[in-house]
Amino acid sequence: MKILSIISRKPIYILLVAIPLAALAKYIGWGDIWVFIFSALAMIPMAGFIGEATETLAAFTGPRIGGLLNATMGNAAELIITIVAIREGLLELVKASITGSILGNVLLVLGMSMLLGGFRNGIQRFNRRQAGNNAILLVLAVVALIIPSVFSGSIGPTGSLEVEALSLGVAIIMIIVYVLGVVYSLRIQSGPFTARPSVEVSQKTDHAAVTQVQVAGWHPAWSLRKALFILGISTAGVVYLSELLIGSVEPVVTSLGISEFFVGIILIPIIGNVAEHLVAVKVAIRDEMELSVEIAIASSLQIALFVAPVLVFISLLMGNPLLLIFNEFELLALIAAVLIAALVSMDGESNWLEGAALLAVYLILALAFFLLPL
Repeated sequence: MKILSIISRKPIYILLVAIPLAALAKYIGWGDIWVFIFSALAMIPMAGFIGEATETLAAFTGPRIGGLLNATMGNAAELIITIVAIREGLLELVKASITGSILGNVLLVLGMSMLLGGFRNGIQRFNRRQAGNNAILLVLAVVALIIPSVFSGSIGPTGSLEVEALSLGVAIIMIIVYVLGVVYSLRIQSGPFTARPSVEVSQKTDHAAVTQVQVAGWHPAWSLRKALFILGISTAGVVYLSELLIGSVEPVVTSLGISEFFVGIILIPIIGNVAEHLVAVKVAIRDEMELSVEIAIASSLQIALFVAPVLVFISLLMGNPLLLIFNEFELLALIAAVLIAALVSMDGESNWLEGAALLAVYLILALAFFLLPL
């Protein structure tokens, strides 16, 4: 009955049944397509558990340490998936997933939030100055990703020492900027690098200790020990499911006739971030559009300034160097997406038509990537 109660509060948890199905599909031999489908479905609630456990820990540790936890663990599931992909040598899939995560946040998540929030609440308003600052940060972060791709052809052949040095140098600078951004956000106890909405904290009158942690929209509060246990179990689960998912990618793309590029740029980012995306849409429907915008920008900045450069160094340690060199289709999509998102958010207002337009751009790009024979 307790399990049914949890599922009724958050139907996404029913996807946990896909975990044993993924294992059965792998070891009984149902086929790689079923392994891919079940492991992808099972990844969704496991990624949600990681985010929920992290936010519960953040409530116990206080706003500063909690903000740092949220900033570093915000894209943990996708980071794990891409590390496994690097180990398997699927570097193009990894770069596509970096691009796809940014596109998904600034087009799909913002689009759904503005569309559904606009239908429910009409014109929604948010802090114009903060949205503008966040949009500028995102544009600068994407420019940092684009520069190695533009200059590498003139510096030397791909894989040369000079090109690798450029990629490493850019990665170091991006991590420094990310750390500075986290420090800045923690000092003002707000900002795009530490934005996470789903934990509400009630404290004693002297504010000395957290007495209750309520994870809004999920289920009753967890204790600190329970949060640590679930974080460990869910992280291990994501690692295991990532092994199954990545191991089935190449057979699946061959049998279905789709490109590995499409899997990386559309499917992997959605799989790793569905739980967070749903939270952004939910707060927009509750007429908290400012928070929804900040979630989307925060996740995009974390991908561009933290996940991407960290993967560069991890790939070196694993013997499969990842260069921050993207193809022309990825570059065009990134430039278009961040400029459109910046223009939409600059006026501090949103409506359902703007949301529909963002979704239309995302769907057009998805269709083009699906048909692209890469």
